[in-house]
Amino acid sequence: MNIKRVTRSRSGRLIAAVVLAVAVAIPLGVTGAASAATTLTVAQALAAQDGRTATVTGYVIGQPTATNTVLTSGFTADTAIAIADQAGETGTSRMLYVQVTAAWRSTFGLLGNPSLRGRQVTATGALTAYFSHGGLKNPSAMSLGGGATPSPSPTPTPAPTGTPDAYYAAAAGKTGPALRTALHGIIRVQTKLSYDQVWDALKDTDQDPANPANVILLYSGRSQSKTSNGGGANDWNREHVWAKSHGDFGTATGPGTDVHHLRPEDVSVNSLRGNKDFDAGGGAVAEAPGCYTDADSFEPRDAVKGDVARMILYMAIRYEGGDGWPDLEPNDSVSNGSAPRLGRLSKLLAWNDQDPPDAFEQRRNQRIYERWQGNRNPFVDHPEWARSIWS
Repeated sequence: MNIKRVTRSRSGRLIAAVVLAVAVAIPLGVTGAASAATTLTVAQALAAQDGRTATVTGYVIGQPTATNTVLTSGFTADTAIAIADQAGETGTSRMLYVQVTAAWRSTFGLLGNPSLRGRQVTATGALTAYFSHGGLKNPSAMSLGGGATPSPSPTPTPAPTGTPDAYYAAAAGKTGPALRTALHGIIRVQTKLSYDQVWDALKDTDQDPANPANVILLYSGRSQSKTSNGGGANDWNREHVWAKSHGDFGTATGPGTDVHHLRPEDVSVNSLRGNKDFDAGGGAVAEAPGCYTDADSFEPRDAVKGDVARMILYMAIRYEGGDGWPDLEPNDSVSNGSAPRLGRLSKLLAWNDQDPPDAFEQRRNQRIYERWQGNRNPFVDHPEWARSIWS
């Protein structure tokens, strides 16, 4: 760009007209000229959040878990890394959140590779928001070091299906109150979803194993098209297994959007269950074979009794009242009203014993951990912990 600068002497006489050839350094992310062939700095990538594909180099700072939160130790998942232009960066506004998809987790996930922190990495992917923060998603290439040429894409490795012992390391050997405290500290580290995002999450977590176009409804047991979600007759909607009025948390981000206790269910069955506590007995529910209800309680079908119990117990451990949300706790009552309590605990513990986790529930727990929230339901991995805590 040529800039013509005119100056005058003190007497007002024109003394010079100089045409300067100025090379103006404009961040590639602002001009739109960036491409995957050009390696960007983190600062440039943060300025270019418009969905384009680009290659970015930075130093690994830690694991992002929320818009303004990056763990630098005690990593909980392999699903994301935060990188920066300086290895000692502490300001999250100067970090780029990089999604680590399944193909790259064995090498670039911090839970499995904590020594990666402080090392330089290069990633190619879409420059778009992640955790509502400047990010790079769906990487097509990741490599160690600052080279502009990405390494070949590795062969994807299957997600682990067993209990992640490293995830529960802080709870190892503990029982009773000590176990409860340890589990709360582990599972409270999570990505929080919006209520709209819950729709997409449920279409993934509750997918029918026999028909990927459908979800399985929790109480009804019916396989139904993913696209039939909504509020109309025979649509499916988002059932809060821990009824949201039990603690008055509504659908705000937090317990109201925690997918570990949100499930697809027929609109009318969801309405019939309402905010009732769980217990045995009552009249048969026409649209949910095997379910029963009366004036103050609801009994789910046998195949999901344990699922329901473990969701309730998860909520009690996750929401202990220390993060601005109610202290949720199961009790042995079926008349809890709007108190942050839900029963009947003795029945829930019996259901947990009676109906152990099956492949569907285990897959669901793994999916939430890997793709959506980055935390797990410990009672799906260790159902025996329920009796240890609520003995």
